[in-house]
Amino acid sequence: MTLREKMHREQQLKTLFEQAQRHAFDYADGALERNVFPSAQALADLGQFDEPLPAYSGDAESILTKLHSHGSPASVAQTGGRYFGFVNGGILPVTLATKWLTDFWDQNTALHAMSPITSKLEDICEQWLRQLFNLPDNTVAGFVSGTSSAIFCGLAAARYRIYKNHDWDFNKRGHNGAPPIRIIAGRHTHGAVVKAIALLGFGIDNIEWVDCDDQGRIVPSAMPALDDSCIILLQAGNVNSGAFDPLHEICDNANDANAWVHIDGAFGLWAGGTKRLSHLTEGMEKAHSWSVDGHKTLNTPYDSGILLCCDKDALVMALQASGAYLNFSESRDGMLYTPEMSRRARAVELWAALKYLGSDGVDELVYGLHERAVQFADELRAVDFEVINEVVFNQVIIAPSEDDETTQSIIEAIQQSGECWVGGSIWMGKKVIRISVCSWVTTGEDVSRSVQAFVQARQAICGK
Repeated sequence: MTLREKMHREQQLKTLFEQAQRHAFDYADGALERNVFPSAQALADLGQFDEPLPAYSGDAESILTKLHSHGSPASVAQTGGRYFGFVNGGILPVTLATKWLTDFWDQNTALHAMSPITSKLEDICEQWLRQLFNLPDNTVAGFVSGTSSAIFCGLAAARYRIYKNHDWDFNKRGHNGAPPIRIIAGRHTHGAVVKAIALLGFGIDNIEWVDCDDQGRIVPSAMPALDDSCIILLQAGNVNSGAFDPLHEICDNANDANAWVHIDGAFGLWAGGTKRLSHLTEGMEKAHSWSVDGHKTLNTPYDSGILLCCDKDALVMALQASGAYLNFSESRDGMLYTPEMSRRARAVELWAALKYLGSDGVDELVYGLHERAVQFADELRAVDFEVINEVVFNQVIIAPSEDDETTQSIIEAIQQSGECWVGGSIWMGKKVIRISVCSWVTTGEDVSRSVQAFVQARQAICGK
Protein backbone atom coordinates (compact mmCIF):
# COMPACT_ATOMS: atom_id res chain seq x y z
CA MET A 1 0.00 0.00 0.00
CA THR A 2 1.40 3.40 -0.95
CA LEU A 3 1.49 6.28 1.51
CA ARG A 4 -1.26 8.04 -0.44
CA GLU A 5 -3.45 4.92 -0.32
CA LYS A 6 -2.77 4.57 3.39
CA MET A 7 -3.89 8.16 4.12
CA HIS A 8 -7.00 7.81 1.93
CA ARG A 9 -7.92 4.71 3.91
CA GLU A 10 -7.43 6.52 7.24
CA GLN A 11 -9.66 9.33 6.06
CA GLN A 12 -12.39 7.01 4.82
CA LEU A 13 -12.48 4.69 7.84
CA LYS A 14 -12.68 7.55 10.39
CA THR A 15 -11.28 5.32 13.17
CA LEU A 16 -8.36 7.70 13.66
CA PHE A 17 -10.71 10.61 14.32
CA GLU A 18 -12.83 8.49 16.63
CA GLN A 19 -9.69 7.62 18.58
CA ALA A 20 -8.79 11.31 18.85
CA GLN A 21 -12.30 12.00 20.13
CA ARG A 22 -11.96 9.34 22.82
CA HIS A 23 -8.63 10.77 23.96
CA ALA A 24 -10.04 14.30 23.95
CA PHE A 25 -13.05 13.31 26.03
CA ASP A 26 -10.84 11.40 28.44
CA TYR A 27 -8.71 14.53 28.86
CA ALA A 28 -11.76 16.74 29.34
CA ASP A 29 -13.24 14.41 31.97
CA GLY A 30 -10.14 14.74 34.14
CA ALA A 31 -9.33 18.40 33.58
CA LEU A 32 -11.26 19.75 36.56
CA GLU A 33 -9.53 17.63 39.21
CA ARG A 34 -6.07 16.93 37.85
CA ASN A 35 -2.99 18.85 38.95
CA VAL A 36 -3.11 22.26 37.30
CA PHE A 37 0.59 22.04 36.40
CA PRO A 38 2.16 18.74 35.27
CA SER A 39 3.69 16.50 37.90
CA ALA A 40 7.42 15.83 38.01
CA GLN A 41 6.78 12.38 36.55
CA ALA A 42 4.77 13.82 33.66
CA LEU A 43 7.58 16.24 32.87
CA ALA A 44 10.16 13.46 33.03
CA ASP A 45 8.05 11.34 30.67
CA LEU A 46 8.46 13.99 27.96
CA GLY A 47 11.75 12.24 27.31
CA GLN A 48 9.64 9.66 25.46
CA PHE A 49 9.53 12.11 22.55
CA ASP A 50 13.31 12.27 22.18
CA GLU A 51 14.19 10.31 19.04
CA PRO A 52 15.78 10.82 15.63
CA LEU A 53 13.56 11.76 12.72
CA PRO A 54 11.93 8.51 11.56
CA ALA A 55 12.97 7.22 8.16
CA TYR A 56 9.65 5.58 7.34
CA SER A 57 5.95 6.33 7.68
CA GLY A 58 4.57 5.56 11.12
CA ASP A 59 1.34 4.18 12.52
CA ALA A 60 -1.20 6.96 13.05
CA GLU A 61 -3.04 5.28 15.92
CA SER A 62 0.16 4.69 17.90
CA ILE A 63 1.15 8.32 17.33
CA LEU A 64 -2.13 9.50 18.86
CA THR A 65 -1.76 7.03 21.72
CA LYS A 66 1.72 8.37 22.47
CA LEU A 67 0.48 11.95 22.40
CA HIS A 68 -2.31 11.17 24.83
CA SER A 69 -0.24 8.94 27.12
CA HIS A 70 2.75 11.26 27.46
CA GLY A 71 1.54 14.58 26.06
CA SER A 72 -1.77 15.04 27.87
CA PRO A 73 -0.29 14.65 31.39
CA ALA A 74 2.40 17.24 30.52
CA SER A 75 -0.12 19.90 29.49
CA VAL A 76 -1.27 22.73 31.74
CA ALA A 77 -4.93 22.40 32.78
CA GLN A 78 -6.11 25.75 31.44
CA THR A 79 -9.49 24.23 30.70
CA GLY A 80 -10.00 23.62 34.41
CA GLY A 81 -11.09 26.28 36.86
CA ARG A 82 -7.95 26.89 38.91
CA TYR A 83 -5.41 28.30 36.47
CA PHE A 84 -4.65 31.95 37.32
CA GLY A 85 -1.06 32.33 36.18
CA PHE A 86 -1.24 34.34 32.98
CA VAL A 87 -4.14 36.09 31.28
CA ASN A 88 -5.05 32.82 29.55
CA GLY A 89 -8.74 32.27 28.97
CA GLY A 90 -10.60 28.99 29.10
CA ILE A 91 -12.53 27.70 26.11
CA LEU A 92 -16.28 27.82 25.51
CA PRO A 93 -17.67 24.42 24.49
CA VAL A 94 -19.33 25.89 21.40
CA THR A 95 -16.05 27.39 20.20
CA LEU A 96 -14.14 24.16 20.79
CA ALA A 97 -16.72 22.25 18.74
CA THR A 98 -16.55 24.94 16.06
CA LYS A 99 -12.78 24.61 15.94
CA TRP A 100 -13.09 20.87 15.38
CA LEU A 101 -15.45 21.45 12.47
CA THR A 102 -13.36 24.20 10.89
CA ASP A 103 -10.22 22.10 11.25
CA PHE A 104 -11.90 19.70 8.81
CA TRP A 105 -12.66 22.66 6.52
CA ASP A 106 -8.94 23.64 6.65
CA GLN A 107 -9.59 27.04 5.09
CA ASN A 108 -7.02 29.60 4.01
CA THR A 109 -8.70 32.94 4.58
CA ALA A 110 -6.66 35.47 2.62
CA LEU A 111 -9.31 36.07 -0.04
CA HIS A 112 -13.04 35.66 -0.49
CA ALA A 113 -12.19 33.38 -3.41
CA MET A 114 -10.35 31.06 -1.02
CA SER A 115 -13.10 30.86 1.62
CA PRO A 116 -16.44 32.61 1.08
CA ILE A 117 -17.78 31.38 4.43
CA THR A 118 -14.85 32.84 6.37
CA SER A 119 -15.09 36.10 4.45
CA LYS A 120 -18.76 36.36 5.36
CA LEU A 121 -18.28 35.56 9.05
CA GLU A 122 -15.33 37.96 9.36
CA ASP A 123 -17.64 40.65 8.01
CA ILE A 124 -20.35 39.71 10.53
CA CYS A 125 -17.86 39.69 13.43
CA GLU A 126 -16.66 43.13 12.39
CA GLN A 127 -20.22 44.46 12.52
CA TRP A 128 -20.95 42.80 15.87
CA LEU A 129 -17.75 44.09 17.46
CA ARG A 130 -18.54 47.63 16.37
CA GLN A 131 -21.97 47.25 17.96
CA LEU A 132 -20.69 45.60 21.15
CA PHE A 133 -17.96 48.18 21.77
CA ASN A 134 -19.95 51.15 20.42
CA LEU A 135 -17.20 51.99 17.92
CA PRO A 136 -17.47 54.33 14.92
CA ASP A 137 -19.33 52.98 11.89
CA ASN A 138 -16.17 53.16 9.75
CA THR A 139 -14.25 50.76 12.03
CA VAL A 140 -12.79 47.71 10.28
CA ALA A 141 -11.36 44.54 11.82
CA GLY A 142 -8.32 42.42 11.09
CA PHE A 143 -8.26 38.91 12.55
CA VAL A 144 -4.71 38.05 13.58
CA SER A 145 -2.94 35.62 15.91
CA GLY A 146 -3.00 37.79 19.02
CA THR A 147 -2.74 41.25 20.50
CA SER A 148 0.99 41.47 19.77
CA SER A 149 0.19 41.30 16.04
CA ALA A 150 -2.85 43.55 16.47
CA ILE A 151 -0.77 46.27 18.13
CA PHE A 152 1.76 46.02 15.32
CA CYS A 153 -1.01 46.53 12.75
CA GLY A 154 -2.54 49.46 14.62
CA LEU A 155 0.79 51.26 14.92
CA ALA A 156 1.61 50.54 11.27
CA ALA A 157 -1.68 52.19 10.28
CA ALA A 158 -0.89 55.14 12.57
CA ARG A 159 2.55 55.52 11.00
CA TYR A 160 1.10 55.49 7.50
CA ARG A 161 -1.58 58.07 8.34
CA ILE A 162 0.74 60.49 10.15
CA TYR A 163 3.29 60.40 7.36
CA LYS A 164 0.56 60.77 4.74
CA ASN A 165 -0.71 63.84 6.55
CA HIS A 166 2.82 65.24 6.30
CA ASP A 167 3.07 64.48 2.55
CA TRP A 168 5.46 61.58 3.10
CA ASP A 169 4.76 58.29 1.31
CA PHE A 170 6.18 55.83 3.81
CA ASN A 171 5.66 52.79 1.59
CA LYS A 172 7.94 54.27 -1.03
CA ARG A 173 10.35 56.35 1.02
CA GLY A 174 10.58 54.56 4.37
CA HIS A 175 12.15 56.03 7.49
CA ASN A 176 15.24 57.48 5.84
CA GLY A 177 14.81 61.25 5.94
CA ALA A 178 11.23 61.04 7.20
CA PRO A 179 9.84 63.62 9.60
CA PRO A 180 9.92 62.44 13.23
CA ILE A 181 7.00 60.64 14.84
CA ARG A 182 6.58 60.96 18.59
CA ILE A 183 5.68 57.83 20.57
CA ILE A 184 4.01 58.49 23.93
CA ALA A 185 3.30 55.69 26.42
CA GLY A 186 2.74 55.17 30.12
CA ARG A 187 5.56 53.69 32.17
CA HIS A 188 3.41 50.60 32.81
CA THR A 189 2.72 49.87 29.15
CA HIS A 190 2.78 46.19 28.18
CA GLY A 191 5.92 44.63 26.71
CA ALA A 192 4.00 43.76 23.54
CA VAL A 193 3.61 47.48 22.85
CA VAL A 194 7.32 48.06 23.32
CA LYS A 195 8.05 45.14 20.99
CA ALA A 196 5.81 46.59 18.28
CA ILE A 197 7.51 49.97 18.63
CA ALA A 198 10.88 48.31 18.12
CA LEU A 199 9.74 46.17 15.19
CA LEU A 200 8.30 49.20 13.38
CA GLY A 201 11.58 51.06 13.66
CA PHE A 202 10.48 53.86 15.99
CA GLY A 203 13.19 53.04 18.52
CA ILE A 204 12.55 52.24 22.17
CA ASP A 205 14.86 55.04 23.27
CA ASN A 206 12.58 57.52 21.52
CA ILE A 207 9.51 56.70 23.63
CA GLU A 208 8.27 59.65 25.67
CA TRP A 209 7.39 57.94 28.94
CA VAL A 210 4.51 59.28 31.03
CA ASP A 211 4.26 58.81 34.80
CA CYS A 212 1.52 56.59 36.23
CA ASP A 213 -0.32 56.46 39.53
CA ASP A 214 -0.07 53.68 42.11
CA GLN A 215 -2.44 51.49 40.03
CA GLY A 216 -0.45 51.85 36.81
CA ARG A 217 -2.80 54.39 35.19
CA ILE A 218 -1.38 57.26 33.17
CA VAL A 219 -1.58 60.56 35.03
CA PRO A 220 -3.24 62.94 32.53
CA SER A 221 -1.52 66.01 33.93
CA ALA A 222 1.85 64.33 33.25
CA MET A 223 1.14 64.02 29.51
CA PRO A 224 3.43 66.10 27.29
CA ALA A 225 2.09 68.69 24.88
CA LEU A 226 0.61 66.87 21.89
CA ASP A 227 0.72 67.59 18.16
CA ASP A 228 -0.14 65.86 14.89
CA SER A 229 3.08 63.82 14.90
CA CYS A 230 2.09 61.87 18.04
CA ILE A 231 1.05 58.24 18.52
CA ILE A 232 -0.32 57.74 22.04
CA LEU A 233 -0.48 54.26 23.56
CA LEU A 234 -3.16 53.71 26.20
CA GLN A 235 -4.16 50.65 28.23
CA ALA A 236 -7.56 49.13 28.83
CA GLY A 237 -6.47 46.73 31.55
CA ASN A 238 -3.03 46.84 33.15
CA VAL A 239 -1.57 43.33 32.96
CA ASN A 240 -0.79 43.37 36.69
CA SER A 241 -3.40 45.53 38.40
CA GLY A 242 -6.13 45.42 35.76
CA ALA A 243 -6.40 49.24 35.92
CA PHE A 244 -7.62 51.31 32.97
CA ASP A 245 -6.05 54.54 31.75
CA PRO A 246 -8.32 57.64 31.80
CA LEU A 247 -9.30 57.14 28.17
CA HIS A 248 -11.91 59.89 27.90
CA GLU A 249 -9.70 62.79 28.91
CA ILE A 250 -6.58 61.72 27.02
CA CYS A 251 -8.47 60.88 23.83
CA ASP A 252 -10.14 64.31 23.87
CA ASN A 253 -6.77 66.04 24.15
CA ALA A 254 -5.28 63.82 21.45
CA ASN A 255 -8.12 64.51 19.04
CA ASP A 256 -7.76 68.24 19.60
CA ALA A 257 -4.11 67.89 18.50
CA ASN A 258 -4.93 65.55 15.58
CA ALA A 259 -2.80 62.84 17.19
CA TRP A 260 -3.39 59.09 16.84
CA VAL A 261 -4.50 57.01 19.85
CA HIS A 262 -4.11 53.24 20.04
CA ILE A 263 -5.72 51.39 22.95
CA ASP A 264 -4.12 48.11 24.02
CA GLY A 265 -7.06 46.18 25.46
CA ALA A 266 -5.91 42.59 25.13
CA PHE A 267 -8.20 41.37 27.91
CA GLY A 268 -9.73 44.57 29.26
CA LEU A 269 -11.42 45.94 26.15
CA TRP A 270 -14.22 43.40 26.71
CA ALA A 271 -15.32 45.51 29.69
CA GLY A 272 -16.62 47.91 27.06
CA GLY A 273 -19.10 45.25 25.98
CA THR A 274 -20.75 44.98 29.39
CA LYS A 275 -23.47 46.91 31.18
CA ARG A 276 -21.83 46.83 34.61
CA LEU A 277 -18.17 47.48 33.75
CA SER A 278 -18.41 49.72 30.70
CA HIS A 279 -17.51 52.75 32.81
CA LEU A 280 -13.95 51.44 32.75
CA THR A 281 -13.68 52.02 29.00
CA GLU A 282 -15.61 55.28 28.80
CA GLY A 283 -14.27 57.32 25.91
CA MET A 284 -12.57 54.43 24.12
CA GLU A 285 -14.62 55.10 20.98
CA LYS A 286 -12.63 58.32 20.54
CA ALA A 287 -9.42 56.39 19.76
CA HIS A 288 -8.26 55.44 16.27
CA SER A 289 -7.25 51.80 16.74
CA TRP A 290 -7.76 49.08 19.33
CA SER A 291 -6.23 45.64 19.99
CA VAL A 292 -8.02 42.84 21.80
CA ASP A 293 -7.89 39.05 22.13
CA GLY A 294 -10.77 36.63 21.81
CA HIS A 295 -8.72 33.89 23.46
CA LYS A 296 -8.44 35.78 26.72
CA THR A 297 -11.62 37.20 28.26
CA LEU A 298 -14.05 35.87 25.64
CA ASN A 299 -12.69 32.30 26.01
CA THR A 300 -12.33 31.44 22.32
CA PRO A 301 -9.63 28.93 21.30
CA TYR A 302 -6.07 30.07 20.68
CA ASP A 303 -5.06 31.97 18.59
CA SER A 304 -7.62 34.77 18.18
CA GLY A 305 -6.41 38.36 18.12
CA ILE A 306 -8.37 41.30 16.71
CA LEU A 307 -7.21 44.66 15.40
CA LEU A 308 -9.93 47.31 15.12
CA CYS A 309 -9.22 50.51 13.22
CA CYS A 310 -11.40 53.44 12.17
CA ASP A 311 -9.06 54.42 9.32
CA LYS A 312 -9.53 51.68 6.73
CA ASP A 313 -7.37 53.33 4.10
CA ALA A 314 -4.42 53.72 6.47
CA LEU A 315 -4.67 50.11 7.63
CA VAL A 316 -4.95 48.64 4.14
CA MET A 317 -2.13 50.77 2.75
CA ALA A 318 0.15 49.96 5.70
CA LEU A 319 -0.39 46.21 5.25
CA GLN A 320 -0.65 46.13 1.48
CA ALA A 321 0.44 43.16 -0.61
CA SER A 322 0.14 42.71 -4.34
CA GLY A 323 0.56 40.01 -6.94
CA ALA A 324 -0.82 39.28 -10.38
CA TYR A 325 -2.32 36.03 -9.10
CA LEU A 326 -4.32 37.66 -6.28
CA ASN A 327 -8.01 37.87 -7.12
CA PHE A 328 -9.51 40.66 -5.03
CA SER A 329 -13.28 40.84 -4.96
CA GLU A 330 -16.22 43.06 -4.10
CA SER A 331 -16.63 40.98 -0.93
CA ARG A 332 -14.33 41.02 2.08
CA ASP A 333 -10.75 39.94 1.34
CA GLY A 334 -9.32 39.42 4.82
CA MET A 335 -5.64 39.75 3.89
CA LEU A 336 -6.16 43.49 3.33
CA TYR A 337 -6.47 43.98 7.10
CA THR A 338 -3.65 41.74 8.36
CA PRO A 339 0.10 41.31 7.76
CA GLU A 340 -0.41 37.62 6.93
CA MET A 341 -1.74 36.25 3.68
CA SER A 342 -2.30 32.65 4.76
CA ARG A 343 -4.40 32.47 7.92
CA ARG A 344 -6.59 29.85 9.52
CA ALA A 345 -10.33 30.54 9.89
CA ARG A 346 -10.09 31.79 13.47
CA ALA A 347 -12.90 34.32 13.01
CA VAL A 348 -15.40 31.46 12.66
CA GLU A 349 -14.78 30.54 16.31
CA LEU A 350 -15.15 34.19 17.29
CA TRP A 351 -18.45 34.32 15.41
CA ALA A 352 -19.62 31.17 17.22
CA ALA A 353 -18.75 32.69 20.60
CA LEU A 354 -20.59 35.94 19.90
CA LYS A 355 -23.55 34.13 18.32
CA TYR A 356 -23.82 31.79 21.31
CA LEU A 357 -23.34 34.39 24.05
CA GLY A 358 -25.13 37.39 22.60
CA SER A 359 -24.59 40.75 24.27
CA ASP A 360 -26.19 39.60 27.53
CA GLY A 361 -23.99 36.50 27.62
CA VAL A 362 -20.85 38.57 27.06
CA ASP A 363 -21.90 40.73 29.99
CA GLU A 364 -22.51 37.67 32.18
CA LEU A 365 -19.21 36.04 31.24
CA VAL A 366 -17.04 39.14 31.68
CA TYR A 367 -18.73 40.33 34.86
CA GLY A 368 -18.49 36.80 36.26
CA LEU A 369 -14.69 36.93 35.96
CA HIS A 370 -14.73 40.20 37.87
CA GLU A 371 -16.92 38.68 40.60
CA ARG A 372 -14.52 35.77 41.06
CA ALA A 373 -11.57 38.19 41.25
CA VAL A 374 -13.36 40.22 43.94
CA GLN A 375 -14.09 37.00 45.83
CA PHE A 376 -10.41 36.03 45.59
CA ALA A 377 -9.35 39.38 47.03
CA ASP A 378 -11.95 39.27 49.83
CA GLU A 379 -11.09 35.74 50.93
CA LEU A 380 -7.34 36.40 50.82
CA ARG A 381 -7.75 39.53 52.95
CA ALA A 382 -9.80 37.48 55.42
CA VAL A 383 -6.77 35.22 56.00
CA ASP A 384 -4.36 38.15 56.31
CA PHE A 385 -2.91 38.40 52.83
CA GLU A 386 -2.32 41.94 51.60
CA VAL A 387 -4.16 42.88 48.41
CA ILE A 388 -2.33 45.88 46.96
CA ASN A 389 -4.45 46.81 43.95
CA GLU A 390 -7.96 48.09 43.41
CA VAL A 391 -9.76 45.07 41.96
CA VAL A 392 -11.58 46.87 39.16
CA PHE A 393 -11.60 43.98 36.70
CA ASN A 394 -10.14 40.46 36.81
CA GLN A 395 -6.62 41.01 38.23
CA VAL A 396 -5.51 40.69 41.85
CA ILE A 397 -2.04 41.49 43.21
CA ILE A 398 -0.95 39.91 46.50
CA ALA A 399 2.06 40.79 48.63
CA PRO A 400 2.48 37.81 51.00
CA SER A 401 5.80 39.00 52.43
CA GLU A 402 8.04 42.05 52.62
CA ASP A 403 10.93 39.86 51.55
CA ASP A 404 11.12 39.07 47.81
CA GLU A 405 12.85 35.75 48.38
CA THR A 406 10.12 34.58 50.74
CA THR A 407 7.43 35.70 48.30
CA GLN A 408 9.09 33.70 45.54
CA SER A 409 9.21 30.63 47.79
CA ILE A 410 5.48 30.99 48.52
CA ILE A 411 4.75 31.28 44.80
CA GLU A 412 6.71 28.11 44.11
CA ALA A 413 4.97 26.26 46.93
CA ILE A 414 1.56 27.20 45.53
CA GLN A 415 2.58 26.11 42.04
CA GLN A 416 3.99 22.81 43.27
CA SER A 417 0.87 22.02 45.26
CA GLY A 418 -1.03 21.26 42.05
CA GLU A 419 -4.15 22.87 43.56
CA CYS A 420 -3.87 26.02 41.46
CA TRP A 421 -1.28 27.89 39.46
CA VAL A 422 -0.42 31.55 39.94
CA GLY A 423 2.49 33.58 38.66
CA GLY A 424 4.85 36.13 40.09
CA SER A 425 5.53 39.68 38.96
CA ILE A 426 7.25 42.84 40.06
CA TRP A 427 4.96 45.65 41.16
CA MET A 428 6.33 49.03 42.25
CA GLY A 429 9.74 47.41 42.72
CA LYS A 430 8.42 44.56 44.87
CA LYS A 431 7.94 40.85 44.21
CA VAL A 432 4.24 39.98 44.22
CA ILE A 433 1.79 37.22 43.35
CA ARG A 434 -0.34 38.01 40.34
CA ILE A 435 -3.77 36.40 39.97
CA SER A 436 -5.63 36.51 36.65
CA VAL A 437 -9.20 35.18 36.61
CA CYS A 438 -9.93 34.45 32.95
CA SER A 439 -11.90 31.20 32.60
CA TRP A 440 -15.66 30.73 32.49
CA VAL A 441 -15.09 27.41 34.28
CA THR A 442 -13.84 29.02 37.51
CA THR A 443 -16.39 28.71 40.31
CA GLY A 444 -16.63 30.18 43.77
CA GLU A 445 -15.52 26.81 45.11
CA ASP A 446 -12.43 26.90 42.88
CA VAL A 447 -11.50 30.26 44.35
CA SER A 448 -11.98 29.13 47.97
CA ARG A 449 -10.01 25.96 47.31
CA SER A 450 -7.19 28.03 45.78
CA VAL A 451 -7.14 30.42 48.74
CA GLN A 452 -6.47 27.42 50.98
CA ALA A 453 -3.48 26.59 48.79
CA PHE A 454 -2.18 30.10 49.54
CA VAL A 455 -2.65 29.54 53.27
CA GLN A 456 -0.91 26.17 53.20
CA ALA A 457 1.99 27.51 51.16
CA ARG A 458 2.54 30.40 53.58
CA GLN A 459 2.38 27.97 56.51
CA ALA A 460 4.98 25.72 54.86
CA ILE A 461 7.35 28.60 54.11
CA CYS A 462 6.77 30.98 57.01
CA GLY A 463 5.36 28.71 59.69
CA LYS A 464 2.24 30.85 60.09
